[in-house]
Amino acid sequence: MEKVRFGIIGIGNMGTSHALSLSRHIQGAELTAVCDANPDRLRWAEEKLPDTVLKFSDAEDFYASEAMDAVLIATPHYDHPPLAVQAFRHGYHVLVEKPAGVYTKAVREMNVAAAGTGRMFGIMYNQRTNPLYQKLRDLVLSGELGEVRRMNWIITNWYRSQSYYDSGGWRATWAGEGGGVLLNQDPHQLDLWQWTTGMMPVRIRAFCQFGKYRNIEVEDDVTAYAEYENGATGVFITTTGEAPGTNRFEVTGDRGKIVAEDGKLTFWRLRTPEPEFNATYKGGFGSPECWTCEIPVAGGDGSQHRGILQNFTNAILYGEKLLAPGEEGILGLTLSNAMHLSTWTDDWVSLPLNEQLYADMLNERIRHSSFRKNDGGSVVLDVSGSH
Repeated sequence: MEKVRFGIIGIGNMGTSHALSLSRHIQGAELTAVCDANPDRLRWAEEKLPDTVLKFSDAEDFYASEAMDAVLIATPHYDHPPLAVQAFRHGYHVLVEKPAGVYTKAVREMNVAAAGTGRMFGIMYNQRTNPLYQKLRDLVLSGELGEVRRMNWIITNWYRSQSYYDSGGWRATWAGEGGGVLLNQDPHQLDLWQWTTGMMPVRIRAFCQFGKYRNIEVEDDVTAYAEYENGATGVFITTTGEAPGTNRFEVTGDRGKIVAEDGKLTFWRLRTPEPEFNATYKGGFGSPECWTCEIPVAGGDGSQHRGILQNFTNAILYGEKLLAPGEEGILGLTLSNAMHLSTWTDDWVSLPLNEQLYADMLNERIRHSSFRKNDGGSVVLDVSGSH
């Protein structure tokens, strides 16, 4: 195979961006087909994409065409797992947009469908290309920070106006999107939280507020507390309703503290590990000698979406290791599901998650929803600069 033929299903906000990237920027890739049920989006494809790109309005016709080697799924969240399962059954490689799905029970079924197919399975966790988080992961997993004791992430710079939510009737509804800031904006941070530290919590207590700042029925403000098997703790705070916002990820270990903020990585490194200092110091007041180190990080935010597309293409053509395997999408989603479930039950949620209970409670909210918002119709927004 000299080129990977890509088909995209869903050419809304992100699908549009991916279509243009595959048409112009990804080496070894060729866009050969798109599929969308919206006639307006197919007209856009007719006008903006090469004439050789086939257009489909039906998913089954799209899959049956055999016009591609790999499928990129960029539809609303609920459709990710069933469309991926369908793609695997047709023998395609699959790259799915984030999040992997809405609830882990469906995503687990997707992972099972992928296993044993011999096909590449990836997820669009483009923040894994960011040198800042790659370096943080290296420092933590190499043991440079020592044993992790505490993590705090304040990620409140996801400001979204009411007009954003009104740009599509499916947005910020239980039936259409399955959640709010945790499902739409924060999948990257929830993935990075566990990816950079190599740790998943054993239990979570969360407080989600629904429609606090906007006319939506899902969460737009969250504070969560996590506990880990080694005794470490974590706090995750997020919202779409504050301006100006903050993005500060702080990881403390027994050899110091690392802070990722404003594109910089600062390591307050203890010359003597804290447990060793504590065991030998006899002076009463005092603390370990600490060095402030500015960690060198490559400039920019990394290759982002194009980087994941190129990596996925290279994995198919040359066997390059996937930076974001699709099977790992369930990890960050487990964290968001646990936060919802903790709020709904007003209690701690232990991991592994009770996946059936979560699915049942989510479906209950869908069935009993009487929420209506001012729907501005289906509007395709410019996603330049977004994640």
